Amino acid sequence: MKVFELPDLGEGLTEAEIVEWYVAIGDEVEVDQNLVSVETAKAIVDIPSPWAGKITRLCAAVGDIADVGKPLIEFEGEPDSEDAGSVIGGVEIGDEHIEETAAPVAQSAPGVKAVPAIRALARRLNVDLSIVKASGKGGVILKQDVERAAKSLAEAGAAEPLRGPRRAMASSMVLANAEVARATIMDDADVHAWAPGSDPSARLIRAIAAGCNAEPALNAWYDGQAQARRLLKKIDLAVAVDTDDGLFVPVLRDIAGRSAEDLREALNRIRSDVEARSIPPEEMRGYSITLTNYGTIAGRYAAPIVVPPTVAIVGAGRIRDDVVAAAGTPAVHRVLPLSLTFDHRAVTGGEAGRFLNAVIGDLELAE
Repeated sequence: MKVFELPDLGEGLTEAEIVEWYVAIGDEVEVDQNLVSVETAKAIVDIPSPWAGKITRLCAAVGDIADVGKPLIEFEGEPDSEDAGSVIGGVEIGDEHIEETAAPVAQSAPGVKAVPAIRALARRLNVDLSIVKASGKGGVILKQDVERAAKSLAEAGAAEPLRGPRRAMASSMVLANAEVARATIMDDADVHAWAPGSDPSARLIRAIAAGCNAEPALNAWYDGQAQARRLLKKIDLAVAVDTDDGLFVPVLRDIAGRSAEDLREALNRIRSDVEARSIPPEEMRGYSITLTNYGTIAGRYAAPIVVPPTVAIVGAGRIRDDVVAAAGTPAVHRVLPLSLTFDHRAVTGGEAGRFLNAVIGDLELAE
């Protein structure tokens, strides 16, 4: 038999969920015929066949999480020297449907005080002792504490495994929290001079380009292991898009010098592609800085998360009317709150401040 394994689907992606099989056991397929549709961290992708031949086994069912480099489908026949390069590794293939369940919890978490009988009870009830509130003297967990926690978990319902974008977000946030030395600064831009009908998103994108031109240190990638940074020439801006399925971060390429009309057209296109889950994976890779416009939903300031290898993310809050000093006189102006989170391993406070000043300066222009 010839085994085709789940190929590398893009930078940093290690798994995908099976959405739909286009073939069945016994089908004859041609080279480049689509075999299966999978959902990666950010997009739905069709995988074509590397060979022509007869299908003898599908190694995963719809809804399964398949790992890159693991068997995906088997073909009739023996691999030859040319086929061998397509096989990433050898693992045993089972016939059973893989059920995704929560990982067993460790009952010996540091700081937990419980006698062996209570630990055994927690194991039987599948209760993680680290989340149990102790009522015994000196912080000792009692039987009723474990039973109370088990009842609460049962009332809450079964745990739902994260999939697709939400699963990817969880992994990215764990990495970012463990690796990045985060620092956040906040300020306001007086946007009262904007003409009626101005596009806030287009203005923000233009302002970020101005900030990167003024302080290139924030348009960069940082390699924590090598303690090296790479200043990037092009400004490829990732724009966070909120959906019911989770957070998507498509990329606007080379934003410097693009017109407001061009940027608005591009924003509309990528949002439409995200909602249709048709955005190509390459349009969500290789960005150099990020914008999250959470103010379209709610919020004034935030401390958004920087995802390596990038070193900065700009957050925009809700535009509001506020009292400001205009030529020494109190006045009510429209104000745009801004937050800038940066990786302090690669960016100094001065560089971050100069960047934010340039962003604000561009936003406060009348045109």
